[in-house]
Amino acid sequence: MSRDFLILLAPGFTDPQKPGRRYFCPDCNQIEGVLASNPGLASRITVKRVSFLRPRAEVVALLGPDNQGLPVLILGDAAPLPADAQAYGTYRFVTDIRRILELIAERHGVPFPH
Repeated sequence: MSRDFLILLAPGFTDPQKPGRRYFCPDCNQIEGVLASNPGLASRITVKRVSFLRPRAEVVALLGPDNQGLPVLILGDAAPLPADAQAYGTYRFVTDIRRILELIAERHGVPFPH
């Protein structure tokens, strides 16, 4: 994979365990804010928004059934891979929100989280 690939939960989802409301993922929403405040970023990272309900077939196909938690940043090979990245097959990825934000800043030149 040449580009970084960011997978987020699509906002406005419903949760069968908590019926009657629509939700957003707070961690994904932080990244949505970074994308919105840095318009050129979305052209340098592949961004995919997926459904809340599991199994998340698109995520499972890339990272296996045990790595469906979102958000996730799958690291492309256009920049050096960090030592703390997790691995599944040939993919390296990060799920910690703070680390995702730091890596987006490091790899794509946007401001760092404070």
